[in-house]
Amino acid sequence: MQESAAGTTDAQAEVAEKSRADAHPDQAFGSDPLAVRESDHYAEEYNEGFVDKWDELIDWKGRYESEGSFFVDLLRKHGVESVLDAATGTGFHSVRLLEAGFDTTSVDGSAEMLAKAFENGKEYGDYVLKVVHADWRWLSKDVQGKYDAIVCLGNSFTHLFDENDRRKALAEFYAVLKHDGILIIDQRNYDSILDNGFSSKHTYYYCGDEVTAEPEYVDDGLARFRYEFADGSLYHLNMFPLRKNYVRRLLREVGFQKIDTYGDFQESYANEEPDFFIHVASKEYIEGALTANYSSAVNTAREYYNSEDADNFYYNIWGGTDIHVGLYQSEDEEIAPASRRTVEQMAKRLGLTEGQKVLDLGAGYGGAARYLAETYGAKVTCLNLSEVENERNRQFNKDAGLSELIDVIDGDFENLPFNDNEFDVIWSQDAILHSGDRVRVVEEAVRVLKPEGQMVFTDPMAADDCDTSSLQPILDRLHLDSLGSPGFYKKELTRLGLKSVEFEDHTDQLARHYGRVLAELEKREDELAATISKEYREHMKTGLKNWVAGGKSGNLAWGIFHVKA
Repeated sequence: MQESAAGTTDAQAEVAEKSRADAHPDQAFGSDPLAVRESDHYAEEYNEGFVDKWDELIDWKGRYESEGSFFVDLLRKHGVESVLDAATGTGFHSVRLLEAGFDTTSVDGSAEMLAKAFENGKEYGDYVLKVVHADWRWLSKDVQGKYDAIVCLGNSFTHLFDENDRRKALAEFYAVLKHDGILIIDQRNYDSILDNGFSSKHTYYYCGDEVTAEPEYVDDGLARFRYEFADGSLYHLNMFPLRKNYVRRLLREVGFQKIDTYGDFQESYANEEPDFFIHVASKEYIEGALTANYSSAVNTAREYYNSEDADNFYYNIWGGTDIHVGLYQSEDEEIAPASRRTVEQMAKRLGLTEGQKVLDLGAGYGGAARYLAETYGAKVTCLNLSEVENERNRQFNKDAGLSELIDVIDGDFENLPFNDNEFDVIWSQDAILHSGDRVRVVEEAVRVLKPEGQMVFTDPMAADDCDTSSLQPILDRLHLDSLGSPGFYKKELTRLGLKSVEFEDHTDQLARHYGRVLAELEKREDELAATISKEYREHMKTGLKNWVAGGKSGNLAWGIFHVKA
């Protein structure tokens, strides 16, 4: 018998739920509360008793102090004058915005919440709120005019269970904004709850000292939260556990060009740390928005690979058109044939046929793409963040007469500019490590993969049982917080529904490859002095030695993943 997050059995939970439903009939969830996964149910959940208790949960004074002037400063920075508070609740943010001088309209789908917000407006500053009872999915029908900003706060967007409802709501937000408007939307850190279990600093959002707000049950399609108050009263909300990057993707697909995401009001954070994420999405047309949306880790990698030193090093030393780890048959084998052997071995697993569409993530100079196009007649799209490498790639394709089969696109793998279910094969070699959000990369790859598609990739990784502190020299050089691991990729790919995840372990090749690159650099250093700076060469030698040491110590892993949808 399963246990819920609160430690009760299913039978106990059912009895308890019946008694709660009797105490609060208007909030009844029926005989199976976990089956209630409908966007329209929120209106029944916010019954009069719960609404009367809501301000105890919020604690206006505590939230005012913890939040500070974050939203006010953000709106002023964007030159905002008019604001639509799309999830007014009991009016906390509407009152704050009115205090700050913004022309504010207050919207909510719960009539009970709006009534309480109107009362609170009078009580906290004698404000007369302009309230509108509206459903987000048909917002433009009930709200007149356009706004400089829309704020949708308090984890409210998670009340929408259906993806079509979420897309429709965001499209309505987009339509009601002025041409250069912004949308500010927040959510709980459901990634951390789903992956690591629930914890909360109880600081930023729900500040009431005598109220508990904790999940009673969580799966990928439901987060059922339990709210218990000092007088013993108990309420629940059923919400959809939105992952951070899923929301960012929806925002982009609706049309917002630039999205900044804060964690507990901070720009810098580790993904598991914040209680809440705050997305700031800009509607304004921004030239170069693609690179503006690159994460800091991706931008670091882009700047590095675009440098003249890096281009000269990888092209001349690492193997020319294949810049990834090789499969060596002897200690002193040349880098280029060993690197090509990796491509051949990966390709053999796929059973490619002419005309199949392949997406190469982090394609570098496009060596694998040309091999797949020439050998199998595949149509390959190369996605790569270095414009310098991409120009070389295009020229090589032209010289080889393969331009008709290979497209080269500037971009990064955290935000794939492709439709769902577009590619037969996702291919990547030693590139995903450069992302600071590998979960996002895997999710994006699976999104654009066809239902019967395949994914094949390699990546320098941490061993599953490694001493992470020993990897710090490598991480510092890459400006990363962590590396992936075989267990990480297996877990994420399985979570996303891939039916077969195989890992062909070639960890021994990692130290051998970096050792060969180091030896080649040292052998040809005088020759390279004219094109690669001494500082770069010295840093590279240090970095290569760290990779060799990590590989020999057993703290690193490498091999070929083959995944089937």
